[in-house]
Amino acid sequence: MAKRAPLVGIIMGSQSDWATLSHAAETLKALGVPYEARIVSAHRTPKRMYAYAEGARNRGLKAIIAGAGGAAHLPGMVASLTPLPVFGVPVESKSLKGMDSLLSIVQMPAGVPVGTLAIGEAGAVNAGLLAAAVLALSDAKIAKALDAWRAARTAAVSEKPKG
Repeated sequence: MAKRAPLVGIIMGSQSDWATLSHAAETLKALGVPYEARIVSAHRTPKRMYAYAEGARNRGLKAIIAGAGGAAHLPGMVASLTPLPVFGVPVESKSLKGMDSLLSIVQMPAGVPVGTLAIGEAGAVNAGLLAAAVLALSDAKIAKALDAWRAARTAAVSEKPKG
């Protein structure tokens, strides 16, 4: 069976961000959504960032999950360069616990939208779910997988406390 072309791009500013963004990858994998993961720094590899963002749609991507910490310019810069939906995941920083990342990603000027998620792992999982939900609008297989994922989480909740 041939490997499917990626539909979602997961990008991060540095290798250390993978500890957070890997949760988006695991979520997409569980839903059967093909993705690619790349290190694309707004500050250290700006030419790579421009090329990635500007070529994403032509390569078949349908959404981008961009995670960054600190100044966290990556999601906003990428959103300014592509018409694709960009979901920003603030990575927790040591000095400000991710609040700096969150505020940088969420406070975008009108006309450059970034769907901003929670800081850290929960935000990465939800970014994967949002990207899958966008794809599910036109892909019945992904829609079915997303419905099953949600149903499994519902079924896992006990009706009564144990003990």
